This record gives sequence, structure tokens and C-alpha cells, in this order.
Amino acid sequence: MGLSLSELRGGLPEGGLFGGGTWRWSPEPLKLTRNEVRQLTSLGHPLARFQQACDGIYRRSAAGKIPGWLADLLDEGKPSWLCDLQREPSTAEQFPRVIRPDLILTDSGFAMTELDSVPGGIGVTAWLSRIYSKAGYDVLGGPDGMIDGFRSLLPHGGTVLISAESSDYLPEMEWLTREMGEAWNVAPAEKYEVDDHALYRFFELFDWESIPSVRSLADAAAAGKIQVTPPFKPHLEDKLWLALLWSPAMKPIWEKSLRSSHLQRLRELVPFGWVLDPSPLPPHAALPKIDAHSWQEVANFSQKERQLVLKISGFHETAWGSRGVFIGHDLPAVEWKAKLNHALEQFTEQPWIMQEFREGRRIEHPVFRDDGSIEMMQGRVRLCPYFFTNDSGETHFGGCLATIVPADKKKIHGMSDGVLAPCIVG
Repeated sequence: MGLSLSELRGGLPEGGLFGGGTWRWSPEPLKLTRNEVRQLTSLGHPLARFQQACDGIYRRSAAGKIPGWLADLLDEGKPSWLCDLQREPSTAEQFPRVIRPDLILTDSGFAMTELDSVPGGIGVTAWLSRIYSKAGYDVLGGPDGMIDGFRSLLPHGGTVLISAESSDYLPEMEWLTREMGEAWNVAPAEKYEVDDHALYRFFELFDWESIPSVRSLADAAAAGKIQVTPPFKPHLEDKLWLALLWSPAMKPIWEKSLRSSHLQRLRELVPFGWVLDPSPLPPHAALPKIDAHSWQEVANFSQKERQLVLKISGFHETAWGSRGVFIGHDLPAVEWKAKLNHALEQFTEQPWIMQEFREGRRIEHPVFRDDGSIEMMQGRVRLCPYFFTNDSGETHFGGCLATIVPADKKKIHGMSDGVLAPCIVG
């Protein structure tokens, strides 16, 4: 068992799968323990409940039933029409139907660094799952779990709308829809005119001004005239929720909004976080856990104290990938201070969060060299399991993409010297 480099490269569809991007190949999938797989594949339901709780909390805040600062914070920097739309009663039961957490594999389990509801990689993961399954591996999700999962979103056919800004993902979605059949297709979002087709929205909402039909499309979806997933709810595309999960002021709200077992699971997964709010604290107060009285104290932390990560929250072109992520102990002191102050200055237009840094576990994995020979790479891993919610509201695991990068990299994301592979129980 094992794939050759020529088999992997030769199996790629014409034009590739990712906008000309490249990655390294492995002869075998990433091996996870049975316990890791059990934990990984069972995350769909609690994560779906978390997103539903976030939406309910936002709505209650907007309606004045709980403190209004929360909805105000989540609306910062967003156009009023989108904020008004996501508050409409008709959208109350509309949630993202693809859920993909980004999980760093650490020595103590998983650390969730993002919860993506407009994720790339669906087609790539589907293709990798199929080609490694054909080679005899019992890939998580099976050879068609990703394709069947995506089909469940638009079971009677539909159109994937992709914007120019998201065009790197066009090849994988074209391959995916071809595999699904003639009832599914891909179309450019900028040229789309509203009809009665079910739609998968593959563009970020910050990019709305480049799509002429976006407001009529959003209105039709909110009114239930057409089916669009993910919904036009920009607050659900914010990382702010990962910090708000830890807010002392929100503790009783979370306890009323989520089952205790789900809340406990989320707090095991999500690193402790803070919303970067420049408002001064009272003289007797401190920022929780880091015991600093002000962000300026944090800005002056030593390198050892800066085991922290700055992240832009969302609704911005740098909020996906790793472009808006800065690791404190990886930056010179002057740059850390400048980045933190910049984030604080943007609070009323583009909120940021800060989280504790969780280091990835070192692993060893076989990787092909360019000549087809194999070397063992020391690396760290990000796992991206995909969960799909069907028309009946049931959330199922579809497959998992592992990204393995060289061990000296602190950020784990798609890169030319990283490896992409599916996962198995090993």
C-alpha cells in the first residue's frame, strides 16, 4: 500500500485543484489515534449548536433582552443593510451548513483557532479522500464522504457562486460539481442574476460591493424565496465569538444558551481569548488571566510573556488565511507593540482579538522529494474536519484535511512546502 508521486500528480484533474498553488505530497495519509478520531468526528453537533447559540445571543442583544454592547460590537465596521438583514425574524433559523474548525494538533489534544463557515478545501479534500481510498487506505469519511456531504446541502441541484476574490478555489469547486452531476454548476458571483436556483455562497461578505446583485440576492434569501447557504449573517463569520466565549461578563449567558457538556467541550478546544477593546479599566480591575491592568502593559510584555496571538476578527480581506494573524513571541518587541496598538486603534471599525498561543505537537511524516524519493519530515499539523448539515438539520462528518508544515513554522496554513493529506486511524 502507498501511492507514488507520479500516481498522485497524474491523478490531478486538468488545470489542478487550487488556483495554480502547489503543495508537497505524501505516499500515505496522516495517522491519528482512535481516540483522536473519535473526538474529531464527534465535533459537528456541538459546533452547530455553538453557531446557533451565537446567533441567538446576537439577536437577544440586538432586541435589548441582554446588554446591547454585544450586538454593537459584532456590527462594527459592517454596512447597516447587512446588520439589519441578519436581525430579520425570517432569518432566525438560517445557519451555515458547512462547518469547518481549524484544529491544531497539540501535545494535550486539539486547539481550535478558527471556525470557518465559508471554507475552502472542500474539493481538494474530496479528491484526496478518493485517490487515497482507491490506493487501499480506509480514509476518514470514505472515498465519497465529502461529495455526499456537499450534495446534501443542495440535494436537488444548485449553483456555487464564486467571486473573483475567491477565485483560487474555482478549480476545486468546478471539479467537485462535475463529480456531483449535471444538476450542479459553478457561476461567477459578479455576473449572477437572481433566479430560483438553490445557491452555495462561496464569497466572503466583506466583498459584497463587488457583487452587483448581492442585496437582491440577500433579500430573496432572507424572505425564503430562494435557498442560499451560508446565510447572509456577517456576525457568524467573526472570530470575536472565540474571545467572547471566555468573557466573564458573558458566563451566565453562555450557561443559559448551551448545554453544559457542549460548553465544556468548547472551552477545552478554544484557547483563552480577549476582545481588544481600548476602553480604560477601572483602577482596581485587571484583564483576566494575564493580570495586566491595561493593554499598554501587554504591549510591553517580554518575549517569554508574549505567548499570545493577535487576529483580525472578520469582514476584511486579511481575515482569512494567515494574513491577519501575528504571533507575539515570534515578533520583535517594537513590532509586537506596533501591531497591538494598531489593533486597538481599529476597534470601532475592525475589531481584533487576542488568544493564548498553543504550540503544535511535533510529528514525523513521510514526504516525497521532487525526484519521487521519500524523506521523513519533522512537522506540525493543522486538522480541518468538514461537517455538513442536511435539509433535515442533521450534521454529519464528511472528511478531514491535514496540513503538515515544517516544524520550524509557527503558523500552520497552506504553503508550498506544506503537505496536504487525508487522515486515517493509525
